[in-house]
Amino acid sequence: MKPIAITRLTICGIDELPTHRNHGVSHILSVLDPDREDPPIFGDFAPHERTVLRFHDVIDDKEGRPAPTRQDVEAILTFGEALKASHADRRDGHLLVHCHMGVSRSTAAMITLMAQIEPDRDEDSIFTTIREMRPIAWPNSVMIAFADDMLGREGRLTAALHRHYAIQLERDDMFERWMTELERAREIEFGRALARQKASTQ
Repeated sequence: MKPIAITRLTICGIDELPTHRNHGVSHILSVLDPDREDPPIFGDFAPHERTVLRFHDVIDDKEGRPAPTRQDVEAILTFGEALKASHADRRDGHLLVHCHMGVSRSTAAMITLMAQIEPDRDEDSIFTTIREMRPIAWPNSVMIAFADDMLGREGRLTAALHRHYAIQLERDDMFERWMTELERAREIEFGRALARQKASTQ
């Protein structure tokens, strides 16, 4: 994220926020459930710029819980544009992106911002960085699909996401159990299908 003079990136969940209050966070993107109270911890942070977005972490519309929309991802890109526009006013910065657990919405948002700020960066390298930052990353596929289209990545971001799923499923059985419980079997199948395809060519 050097083009916007952000030298440190953090992804976390709500319960981890207190550990970052003294880490010089300059910008925060909060992604919360629509009915969730705003975490009071931000009053303990040093002065910072913060944007709050509210939408659910699902991949199919459910009663009372609609899936993320194009407008939700557009709001993330608007946040990114503001970061770019303000880069001349700072020498460095620390961007923190969080959702409820730091697994799905926040990782998808950070991927979106990285793909936006570095348009020539290889998609797989973005996901490699995300896994290094947040080993439990399982980005929301609906959000990534919108970002892919809006950033003109022509399917490459989505393809890299599926490869990421395959890597995570191979790394730890926890992901399959976890995402099955969350009714996100379609994302599991994205990763499994890629693994089957790879195995058939070996």
